[in-house]
Amino acid sequence: MTEFKNKQWIYTKRPEKLVDDSHYTLNESTINTAQLRPGQAIIHSEFFSVDPYMRIQQSSKDTWEEPHPLNTIQGGAVVGKIIAINDIQSDLNEGDWVLSYTGWQEYAIADISSLRKLDPREVPVTTALGVLGMPARIAYFGLIEAGKPKQGETVVVSGASGAVGQVVAQIAKIKGCKVVGIAGSDEKTKYLRETLNLDAVINYKKHSSALAMKNVLSRVCPEGIDIYYDNVGGYITDAIFEVINLRARIIICGQISQYSGGLDDPELGPRFLHKMLYKRATIQGVLARDYNDRMDEMLKEMTPWVKDESLKYKETIVHGFENLPKALNMLFFGKNTGKLIVKR
Repeated sequence: MTEFKNKQWIYTKRPEKLVDDSHYTLNESTINTAQLRPGQAIIHSEFFSVDPYMRIQQSSKDTWEEPHPLNTIQGGAVVGKIIAINDIQSDLNEGDWVLSYTGWQEYAIADISSLRKLDPREVPVTTALGVLGMPARIAYFGLIEAGKPKQGETVVVSGASGAVGQVVAQIAKIKGCKVVGIAGSDEKTKYLRETLNLDAVINYKKHSSALAMKNVLSRVCPEGIDIYYDNVGGYITDAIFEVINLRARIIICGQISQYSGGLDDPELGPRFLHKMLYKRATIQGVLARDYNDRMDEMLKEMTPWVKDESLKYKETIVHGFENLPKALNMLFFGKNTGKLIVKR
């Protein structure tokens, strides 16, 4: 029997506004190979995904599921190595890199059937958490299936420098659309313009009201907006309804502006539904989990894009397992560009 000293971040208190260290307790325990049942493996976690949906799950009310239970390990996707395995028939072996959903703990026991094997010779393993992971899945299917982009259409993406937004924007470009990216700093808009080659960029912090945002959108989108991929919500989204075209498609993927304090009781927005009526537009919410069983379909098309760099990506890596709660807090201050990951 081999034993490992384990550390776990336990979610112990529901945040009313911002989430930080005070909502977690760092627990120390042990895990050993004698605990493995047939068909299981021990994962040594190396990279931890940090995502806005974690804050949604911390709501005291039901969302797409019941609230994240208190006094349990914070859930989340992880990339790590198999260090022990109890299954002679599996094609997985000790030393293999895998993607799992084992949460914020340094070591974890996982069912082999739940693991996705990764090949570091093909693409970096961290891509399984971002540009070839859950954020990419909702970017790809949300845009392609809900947005139905057509060549020459205008697509606006809020949170365009984030894990989801950077993928949406580039897929829209690949599909022949004009793409406008919205982000929260000059550094981020420079990345969108110079690295991702978007057609236009907007720093929303320079346009701090719905009217100001409407004016700049009207200027950079004189032909109107056909698809809006929303990762942010708030006044940016309010302004969009003033500029949409006939039969526009509005895709709601995230509302991060509402998560810290406005999740259960959001601010009242404008009465915009008459705009939807005039334009016969549609609004559709999308969740990554709705496409869980279609991961292979997405990877088949997108992996070659990543390998030949026709689809670029950026990751923000925070070092230190002890910094996981701080990293989650970072999301709500726009401190990351691309996918936010914590390295053990």
